[in-house]
Amino acid sequence: MFSLVEWHTVAFWEWNSIDSSEVCGICQSPFDACCADCKIPGDQCPLLWGKCKHCFHLHCISKWLEANNEGICPLDRQPFEAAT
Repeated sequence: MFSLVEWHTVAFWEWNSIDSSEVCGICQSPFDACCADCKIPGDQCPLLWGKCKHCFHLHCISKWLEANNEGICPLDRQPFEAAT
């Protein structure tokens, strides 16, 4: 009879609503990775889609909008509004 001595688990995740090859238009990191402010991707580093259909890490677009008083999307220069 055998007994279990050790157990090693492995997990993998990815955002299921975007192409895994896409990157954040601000930090250029893949969406499956985290932004420069975070250490762990996922719920602690969420994505935010605009009505313009562009997607960014929440922290990246927040910093962009704070620094840019006009509140425009960095990719199409139109007013940025979060999609609901």
